[in-house]
Amino acid sequence: MIYLLFTFGTSPSIHQQANFAALTLLSRKSGKVCIITDAPRFYGRLEEAVRIIPISSATLQDWKGPQDNFLRTKILAIRHLVAEYPERDVVYVDADTFCFGDPQQLANDLTAGKSLLHALEGPLFEMPTKSERRMGQQTLCKTFGGTTVQKSHVMYNSGVVGLGGGSAFAILRDALAICDDMIAAGVTPRLIEQYSFSIALTEAGPVATANSVIGHYWGNKRDWNALISEFFITHHLTATTLEAQIDAAGRTDFRTIPVYRKTRSKEAKLQAWLERRRDATARTFIPAAGEAAAQRSERWVARR
Repeated sequence: MIYLLFTFGTSPSIHQQANFAALTLLSRKSGKVCIITDAPRFYGRLEEAVRIIPISSATLQDWKGPQDNFLRTKILAIRHLVAEYPERDVVYVDADTFCFGDPQQLANDLTAGKSLLHALEGPLFEMPTKSERRMGQQTLCKTFGGTTVQKSHVMYNSGVVGLGGGSAFAILRDALAICDDMIAAGVTPRLIEQYSFSIALTEAGPVATANSVIGHYWGNKRDWNALISEFFITHHLTATTLEAQIDAAGRTDFRTIPVYRKTRSKEAKLQAWLERRRDATARTFIPAAGEAAAQRSERWVARR
C-alpha cells in the first residue's frame, strides 16, 4: 500500500500539517509514503523516510486545466502517482489528517475490491449548508462525465481516497470528467472535487469509509495547528532525530482535541471583527533603519 500526500503553495501551516500526517503514517509501518509538492524545501527532514516527488509550477498550472481551476489538481496528483505504481493500492490523504488506527483495515477493504473515502456525509439535499443543497439542485438528473446524477448519489468526504491496484485509472478518468463538466456547468465550486470522487467511486463499486483509521480535522484546524506547531517547535529546539519524531507522532493522544468543532456564523463574524479591531488599535514598531528610538516606553509611544 502506498500513501500519498499532495501539497502546493508557500503557506507553512499546510506543509506543517503534511509533515505531521506523514510522521503518523510512518509510525504505523504499513506502507510507503510519497509526497507530491511544488515546495520540496519543506520536506527535507523527511527525505530519508519518504519519497518526495517535486512538481514544477508549470505542471501544477497544467493540472489546473484550461479553466485554471485548482479543484482538479488533487485528481491529477493521484493519477500522477498511480501512473508510477499502476498495480499497487494507493491511499491518498489530505494534509490535515493523521493516522490513529490500524491501516490493515484499509488494506483489507482494498483487497476485497472496495474503494475508500474518508466518511459518509449524506445526500446533498439533506446537507446543513445552503451551498451544499444548492449543489444538489444544480446537479440532480443532469449528466456529468457520462454519469447522470441521481438522488441515490451521496456525498462522501474525500479527505481520504483509496483505490485498488488495476482499477484506479478508470475511476480517476471518470472522476476528472465529472469534475471538468461540473466546473464548465458553473456548479457551486466548493465541493466539486469531493462530489466527483463520490460519484465516480460509487459508480465503480462498493465504497468503505476510512474514518476508523484516519482522523481528518478539517473542522478544527485552529486547535490542531496549535498542537502541531508545539510538536515541531519542541522537537526542533531539543534537536530530536527523525526516528524520535516518528515515535512521538505515533504516541500522540489524538483524543485530546476534537477533529470537528462547530463554529456558528455569528462567532466567526465576531472573531473577524475582533481581528480587525486588534489591527486598528494603537501599536508601536521598532525604529526604522537610521531612526533613533524614543526614550519613552513602547506603551507610551503607542498611546501618543
